[in-house]
Amino acid sequence: MNLNLTSTIKVPEHTLRRQVIDLCNKTGKPVLKLLTKDYEDNGLGHLVEQFDGQAGLVNIEVFNELQHTITGWPGGKPKADDSTRPERALPYPKRVIVFSPHPDDDVISMGGTIRRLMQQGHDVHIAYETSGNIAVADEEVRLYMHFINGFNQLFANGSDEVIKIRYGEIMNYIKQKGEGDLDNRAILTVKGLIRRGEARNACGYNGIHKDHIHFLDLPFYESGKIEKLPVSEQDVRIVQALIADIQPHQIYVAADLADPHGTHRKCTDVVLAAIEEEKQAATAWLDDCRVWMYRGAWSEWDVADIEMCVPMSPEELREKRNAILRHQSQMESAPFLGNDERLFWQRAQDRNRDTARRYDSLGLACYEAMEAFVEYHFKR
Repeated sequence: MNLNLTSTIKVPEHTLRRQVIDLCNKTGKPVLKLLTKDYEDNGLGHLVEQFDGQAGLVNIEVFNELQHTITGWPGGKPKADDSTRPERALPYPKRVIVFSPHPDDDVISMGGTIRRLMQQGHDVHIAYETSGNIAVADEEVRLYMHFINGFNQLFANGSDEVIKIRYGEIMNYIKQKGEGDLDNRAILTVKGLIRRGEARNACGYNGIHKDHIHFLDLPFYESGKIEKLPVSEQDVRIVQALIADIQPHQIYVAADLADPHGTHRKCTDVVLAAIEEEKQAATAWLDDCRVWMYRGAWSEWDVADIEMCVPMSPEELREKRNAILRHQSQMESAPFLGNDERLFWQRAQDRNRDTARRYDSLGLACYEAMEAFVEYHFKR
């Protein structure tokens, strides 16, 4: 079983598109305004020669390529010509699994696309691969423990012995913790529950049905430390069981391999390995499944790599932000924001607006924001 498949991910060549976009960036011109002289002055005269000596034909070829990456129908548009669309029209509706490494990467990375898929009638499942428990501050645990204890006193006259015992144990442990001390299992469990509650809240906001929310709690993550355990066959089997049960037409995975703690890479390795195992089992449903890779808080696809780009209006971007804000423990108190002082919703908003700005600068339609995807091609 190959557990390092992210090392085989290759972005598409799109050589012509890449060269022309680089030329646009150098000249400060949109695609359709490039001149033969622009190509010749920058060592790209051979491209014009390949198109009967007409720079306009090169421009139109690349412009159409870029235009065809933009779609408001990420699940495919039913009853429409899909020959130039990123996603096929049929089957409709599609079964979709969005794999989220942590319980907020789904909305940070592709919250607008998730809402669009739901609005267009697709059967969307969200699979949270890890508990995300170590990314919750102790202060959040105190807040929830005070609530639980108060609830017990007000509604049960303090009669719940489990709450009384655990409340004291957990609060005392946190009080005595020194810098660098690890959480015990009880605290990690509470922190995991906090993240589950936030994820359910965000999913509810996006219209995801509760039985379509899956908490996989992959074992590799549960070291209680920043450094995780090695990915194992057990992790892969958990994901494989889910995809075999749902048999999706679309799978969305994180390809944000710049994640500083490596969790995203390991999570994507697990999903790709599960797909490979299903392929080895010769399951027919894989023949009608496409895998789309997204990026999130740490980086974005280069425009030359993008194969599907989903635009958002100002209102849709605000709705995406609202979903991210449901993850309250990951706002100001999130311990792994890194050197970038922007909060996760700010990073997502800036990234999506920047993608739209880059499309706009190339002469494409001017949107408020855009979410970008690249297809992962596995051998069928």
